[in-house]
Amino acid sequence: MKKTIVAAAVLSCAGAASAQSSVTLFGAMDAGISYYSATSSFYNNTARPVAPAPDVTRSQTALSSSGTTPSRLGFRGTEDLGGGLAASFWLEAGLANDAGLGAGPGGAFAFNRRSTVSFSGPFGEVRLGRDYTPTYWNDAVFSPFSTLGVGTNVVSAVGSNLQVAKGPGSAMSATDNYMRTGNSIGYFLPPGLGGFYGQFQYALHENVGQGNVPGTPSSKGRFAGGRFGYAAGALDVAAAYGESTAADTTAVSAAGLATGARLSEKTKTFSIGASYNFDAFKLFGELSHVRDVSRSTAPIAGVGALTTRESDKYKGGLVGVTVPLGAGLFKTSYSWVKFDNDLGPLATPFAPGRDASVRKLAVGYEYNLSKRTALYATVARIRVKDGQNNPAIMGAIAGAAATYASTGAGTSGYAPSRSTGYDFGMRHAF
Repeated sequence: MKKTIVAAAVLSCAGAASAQSSVTLFGAMDAGISYYSATSSFYNNTARPVAPAPDVTRSQTALSSSGTTPSRLGFRGTEDLGGGLAASFWLEAGLANDAGLGAGPGGAFAFNRRSTVSFSGPFGEVRLGRDYTPTYWNDAVFSPFSTLGVGTNVVSAVGSNLQVAKGPGSAMSATDNYMRTGNSIGYFLPPGLGGFYGQFQYALHENVGQGNVPGTPSSKGRFAGGRFGYAAGALDVAAAYGESTAADTTAVSAAGLATGARLSEKTKTFSIGASYNFDAFKLFGELSHVRDVSRSTAPIAGVGALTTRESDKYKGGLVGVTVPLGAGLFKTSYSWVKFDNDLGPLATPFAPGRDASVRKLAVGYEYNLSKRTALYATVARIRVKDGQNNPAIMGAIAGAAATYASTGAGTSGYAPSRSTGYDFGMRHAF
């Protein structure tokens, strides 16, 4: 049940235009008992023999939130401007209801999920503010578990890890430019295009430029992307592409002159996903290709400059199905990501392997007590191969605090190996 407040009743003195305005309070609470474990295994990439050490497992039992539905509190409103035009706003805050905190930085209550104002009409919608990126939606929409709880699409988990490790991040969230971005300008195609839909987004980096300082303003933090799809009847299919600038720096001497050293890095994401509802069951699928492209230039006295380029690749996908079963929904998915490490100038036929991969199987059931309330159970298992080659990004886990013990810097030590997670909870939407 949604709570709607007619603005005219509150602002009766605001004139006749207010009679066409409304504000809606909405949200959800999701809490569960969860268990997480993460096991690291010993590895040795040196030529000398080393006695193997036993596996190390970290585990945690916790009261969790957002296991199958994001806990949130929001306000949205629309004003009819006449002539098919409308002005709207949307403020949505995440909740860590297990601890009574917000989901913002440091547990603060903040409109971190969405904070936008928009203008719409027959031409479509122009939206300004903090919003989801177009490339995130394929990871979420074309997964039976979306990006929530232990069943999270592992493509999304690796994408989040990549953003945290490489940047740019923001004061609001370290995963910004993957899931959401601030300072964005978005455009959405209007409905009624025969099933076709789409959006485009550009996020300003907002860095300061200075005329006498070379390389300013830096474009670090900029995002640009789009998504285009078709939905009609049982079919929904969409493709998305986005570029996030993780680094853009120019070294400057004490005299304010460019030294010739420069670093640029971009995350380029392409994905295509689809779902088809056969009534008896619904199929999901996604393919994702992410490139972490960097270029580094270093001056060399008497020679000039040496420029190196690297393009690490993360190739992933998901297949899943949901089946109506009694008063609920059975869900399962299998997702994977393979990391192809670009060794740059170190790449030779004799170079040791530096790739890694992660695979995940998730199974769950959601039992509906009503249209707004449900009980759920989810179990997931993750396997990581050669996790020492990229532990920060490929070390996907089935929980939050139970992290892997990663040591040895790829030489000899512990590496991510496997992770297990369970969620048993309840969600209620309002």
